[in-house]
Amino acid sequence: MAAPGCALFGFSPSALLLWLAAAGAGRADAQWSGKGTSPHLPSIFLGRCAEYLALVAPQLRDKNCTAIWEAFKMVLDKDPCSVSPSDYDLFMNLSRHSIPRDKSLFWENNQFLVTSYAENTRRFMPLRDVLYGRTGDLLSWCRQKNASGLDYQSCPTSEDCENNAVNSFWKRASMQYSKDSSGVIHVMLNGSEPTGAYPVKGFFADFEVPYFQKDKITRIEIWVMNEIEGPKVESCGEGSVKILEERLKTMGFQYSCIDDYLPVKLLQCVDHSTHPDCALNSAAASIQREVPSLYAEQSVGLVIPFLVALASGAQM
Repeated sequence: MAAPGCALFGFSPSALLLWLAAAGAGRADAQWSGKGTSPHLPSIFLGRCAEYLALVAPQLRDKNCTAIWEAFKMVLDKDPCSVSPSDYDLFMNLSRHSIPRDKSLFWENNQFLVTSYAENTRRFMPLRDVLYGRTGDLLSWCRQKNASGLDYQSCPTSEDCENNAVNSFWKRASMQYSKDSSGVIHVMLNGSEPTGAYPVKGFFADFEVPYFQKDKITRIEIWVMNEIEGPKVESCGEGSVKILEERLKTMGFQYSCIDDYLPVKLLQCVDHSTHPDCALNSAAASIQREVPSLYAEQSVGLVIPFLVALASGAQM
């Protein structure tokens, strides 16, 4: 009698064993610790590029997405552990563009909050919202170790080798982004990160801060954001944040630091409107009192999106 589980899914015991063996062999063949090349990489890359030029920044429509892709894919002919940041120089030269003054937003350990707040370049333009960052965002790529094709099973991370294709891409992109940033520089850190809001070894510390152009920057504004329902590990002037502040001071930059910057906090509270950390303050209460009595009994959750809109308008 066949095992009930096998019969349920339409497999005979022997077929199931063969399938499990094949799956195990596939995992055993994985050479690296990272995920493999993203499926449909060329189509995604070219599609993102075309969308960016058509909808996000039509003023850049003279850029050639095919040429940008050809420059990018040169690294796919290299050994997966022998790709340096300079291998992306041609790609960067073809895809880079100016960043609006006061619109640069750097970050550590809060990528998706940054993406939400930037709102597709409407408020800010973080690295993933410039053309060269958009094309590679959340993707993976590498050549097979001993063959010419792409490795869809696994790709190296920094744990496997330093000069891997993806890390080198973001190093080069980070350096360029820093060099092209000007005016007021904004930095969003995660105050709930257990290891500290400012990693002293990381992309921001190693490949962005050193490339700030002092003659182009007026000041640097740090936002230390605590996660709603998360621990409050560090604040301005504490721990690793203090290390960053002292580093910027030594470099000669003017800076300020704000805990739980209100416009971003309001965005966080949209998804946590009943949490104590999102309790309405007196300003919100005064706004609510001005609402006609017809609406007075509606959920206070409606006030938070209204405050987000107000806060957003203040940033425009």
